[in-house]
Amino acid sequence: MNGQNDPLWISLPVPALLLDAENRITQINPAAEGFLMTSTKAINGVPVWDKLMVDAPLEEAFARARENASPLFVNDVDVGTGDRAPLQCNLQFAPLSGEDGFMLLMISPRELAGRVTQGQSVKSAAKSAIGMAEMLAHEIKNPLAGITGAAQLLSMSLSKDDLELTDLIVSESRRIVGLLEQVEQFGNVTSPKMRAVNVHDVLDRARRSAILGFAADMTVIEDYDPSLPLAMADPDQLLQVIQNLLKNASEAAGSGGGVIRLHTYYEQSLRVRRGGGGKSLPLQIEVIDDGPGLPPDIAGDIFDPFVSGRENGTGLGLALAAKIISDHDGWISVNSAPGRTVFRISLQRAPDTLPETIEEQV
Repeated sequence: MNGQNDPLWISLPVPALLLDAENRITQINPAAEGFLMTSTKAINGVPVWDKLMVDAPLEEAFARARENASPLFVNDVDVGTGDRAPLQCNLQFAPLSGEDGFMLLMISPRELAGRVTQGQSVKSAAKSAIGMAEMLAHEIKNPLAGITGAAQLLSMSLSKDDLELTDLIVSESRRIVGLLEQVEQFGNVTSPKMRAVNVHDVLDRARRSAILGFAADMTVIEDYDPSLPLAMADPDQLLQVIQNLLKNASEAAGSGGGVIRLHTYYEQSLRVRRGGGGKSLPLQIEVIDDGPGLPPDIAGDIFDPFVSGRENGTGLGLALAAKIISDHDGWISVNSAPGRTVFRISLQRAPDTLPETIEEQV
């Protein structure tokens, strides 16, 4: 098979690999080049199981499929490449007609399907939070202001020992007001002002701000793809999301510090369908930390409002980040295990005709 110039082979929207009788990779399509983050030339002749790590016992079933020249379907397995966190995928094996022993492997990442549902649930949850904030903010803030004022008046005539009690009333009232204001941010975030943005400029602004403040004890590593094209994004809102992810990573590491890696790459195989059309999200931004990971019981709901892995966390930062990325028609996901947590943002590529935004220096 000479599929490298075959329009059908090139147009396949999912990663596809051609394997010889010895399970060596002989060809991959462009979508697979993005998935594996390598080229056909570089991977030619490499044993497939040296490049793909599949969390399932495939050997016997795959050998039978090749021997019988029959297809094999494997659903919901974790597939890793060694260069990134594993993705849950469906695998399809099929014999290649006219080529004895050759098998075609197609990889269908299920992550996007889950994230489509996640995107809708994030918007629904955000709307619920907005409605709750609008309904309760006025009713709660006014009494709290009265309580705070009364406590401050009382403090003028109290002894030093009793002042601790009024100080507690004032501080806790202000804390509740602050929490309400954070909830109200869901309704205050304006629609993104989309333009062509160099994501590395945004990452650099976020990194410099972080290491001068909350990430002073962290080591922040830049692992960028210098050829990455411009993204369609609101630079200020994207900066807010990245800063939030950096802050979470820093807090997860604790006082001892840790390592955060900012990783960018291009993966053209990532697409999402809405309605009758498809939308490509090839620009990937990953914030990777070596902290303890997310608690397993909340990992699947971490982008929902009021879900937090920290004892005193509000659970609003990641929900707001997810809403912003959803408003960009992008996706945000997380893959977490002890020692490695990866938050990934997938964005659209800017049209080549748009000029690049000039970022303000901080």
